Amino acid sequence: MDWQIIGDILRITALAGLGVAGILAILIWKRNLTTRVTYIRLVIQAVSFAALFYVFTYTFPLLYALIIIFAITIVLGRLYCGWLCPFGFVMDLVVMLRKALKIRYKMLPEKLNKMLHQLRYVILLFFLFIPIALWLIQPPPDFNFAVLMVQLLAGPFRPYSVLIDPMIPLVVPWTTGALAVFKINFTYPYVQEFITYVGQNLGQIIAIAFVGLTVAGSFFVRRFWCRFCPTGASLAVVNRFRGFKWAPVLHIEKDEEKCTKCGVCKRVCQVQVTDVYEQKGGKINTSMCMLCLRCTEMCPYEDTLKVKFGNKTLFKSRNWLEPSTSE
Repeated sequence: MDWQIIGDILRITALAGLGVAGILAILIWKRNLTTRVTYIRLVIQAVSFAALFYVFTYTFPLLYALIIIFAITIVLGRLYCGWLCPFGFVMDLVVMLRKALKIRYKMLPEKLNKMLHQLRYVILLFFLFIPIALWLIQPPPDFNFAVLMVQLLAGPFRPYSVLIDPMIPLVVPWTTGALAVFKINFTYPYVQEFITYVGQNLGQIIAIAFVGLTVAGSFFVRRFWCRFCPTGASLAVVNRFRGFKWAPVLHIEKDEEKCTKCGVCKRVCQVQVTDVYEQKGGKINTSMCMLCLRCTEMCPYEDTLKVKFGNKTLFKSRNWLEPSTSE
């Protein structure tokens, strides 16, 4: 009998049971329709954080995990960013601290916010370009495309690691011996990349500044780093191309005739996406939406916004201004 496999099954079952129990408790406890989804999302984020912590007890190529997430993005859009990302969960915890201290968040000017969303592509290209530039400066005597790709993907810089870092929980375990004794390693997204790219001394200074900036920024601005996270430069952008209007399958749909342009969807969006407000009726096509569903949860008009998987409605806006007769 393989006790490790049995232990793995029990851990996974416990995590799944914890998530389901938390969701059921919220549905029973929360009578306020404007916060139910938000609390459910926090439970799923916590379970996801624990699950990823457990996943990291195994040694496997993180590039595979990245490929899987990007493939899922074609179908589910940026659901990972809104519901599963460990770094996003940490930022949401910082927001909860701000709320507990009764400090209001800051809204960025729309033009600046859109510039930050575009900046994520610049950051991504920057990390991808540096290893190529260094390779061009000192190319090997015999050009070999296969060797070049191996150096780019598995060399000292590993440019794809900038996409993986937000996936890694801040508390990372590793195992030793047959009994899988846990040891704890604290990490923070992009810190190791700064040290690798610019050196130990300057890298540490930049890393400390980055940690301070992102924590302070997340305190005053909701989902601060998500606005220009290079991982957020996801495959959801394929819906901009002809022939890929179906992607992602999970999306928000708007009934223009029922929309009163109250602007609630703009104000409550964690990353200040304006597409839900600005676009006409039908499927909302945007690569910036993280599908946190806050807009649908807060929209006070019945059936104006719907979260759909293909043609099936999963969740829709409700008139929470009037008491529900079903409760």
